[in-house]
Amino acid sequence: MLSLRDLWRRHKRKVLVTAGVLGSGYFLYKLYDAHRHRLADLERQLASERENDEFIKAQMQVHFENIQRIADTTTLPHAMHYLSCRIAEDLDLSHLTNRLMRGKGQPNTLSSSEKLQLWDRLKILSFTRMVVSIWAVTLLSLYIRVQVNILGRHLYIATARGLGSSNLLEDAELIDRDDQQKFLANADFLANHGLSTLISHMQTAATEVLKAKQLRDFFDTTVLQQIIMQILDMFMSMGSPHHWVDCLMPEDPRLYKFAMASSSDKTNPPDFTQFNQLMVETREVLSSAEFTSVVEISLKAVVNALVEEKGFQSGGSSLTLGMPLARLLPRISQICPSLLDEPSKNQFIQIIQSVPEVGLFFTLLYANMSTS
Repeated sequence: MLSLRDLWRRHKRKVLVTAGVLGSGYFLYKLYDAHRHRLADLERQLASERENDEFIKAQMQVHFENIQRIADTTTLPHAMHYLSCRIAEDLDLSHLTNRLMRGKGQPNTLSSSEKLQLWDRLKILSFTRMVVSIWAVTLLSLYIRVQVNILGRHLYIATARGLGSSNLLEDAELIDRDDQQKFLANADFLANHGLSTLISHMQTAATEVLKAKQLRDFFDTTVLQQIIMQILDMFMSMGSPHHWVDCLMPEDPRLYKFAMASSSDKTNPPDFTQFNQLMVETREVLSSAEFTSVVEISLKAVVNALVEEKGFQSGGSSLTLGMPLARLLPRISQICPSLLDEPSKNQFIQIIQSVPEVGLFFTLLYANMSTS
């Protein structure tokens, strides 16, 4: 009968191999189990971060909609009303029409040359007022939407910081309420400061485009549309690229100096305020090629809608069939105020907002700002 020592000696190699295999298997199992737990913990962490990020985005959307509502119900209506009053005041045509009416009732009051000068002046200023109104309603509505998107971005950052998201944060100063209000109030810059330059340049363009047009010339929908677009195109191409941005917001050389300094060292100079940051970001958007394209498409959409306006199509003759320029001028004066109606009743603002390219631009702008 074999002793335990003999059994051990005979089977020693098998036992050691078996023990080694079992030990290695146990070690590998523990290693796999630890790795599996780490993966599970990582998946739970990622799921928690995704849930947190979705919550942040939902909160951001609420903040964004609140700012949009303020802009739609307060900022834009106020800016439109103020701008309408300023345009009516600065481009008042009543003194010209009154003199022409008196000359018609009293034939000896005006000479033929004086009548021609008054009619020519009325022609230029009527088109100037119409095209200024078209440009102003288009750019003001787009400009305020840019403001809303930029403020939405900063509120997004504030929300992300408050909820501790690690994936959605970036280094930026939060915007306090006073700077928000000051920023939105800048929508009145066009009416307060930029309007005189806008009128002067637009009048120059109108004078050039209309110089060969006589009062007896026949105007129909196509001709009027072409004339308006020629004036707008000439204005937009005047001077330096994006010169028209200066009609919408102040040009402060310090902002460029601060912007260059902050982009080089990734920190803002002490004098670079939150309001400055908002203004720099706004000018960058307005000066982009994408925004210029959206402006051109929106202007064309407004012009197309305007020439189909019922005011042009009613009365003794229709613009579709055509009419002399002399008969068209009073209708232009009558229609101009409708371009600057309050937003809730303004069909032209609704047309701008419904342009597909406009919606796509702001969707991409908001998305890029939220993830940059």
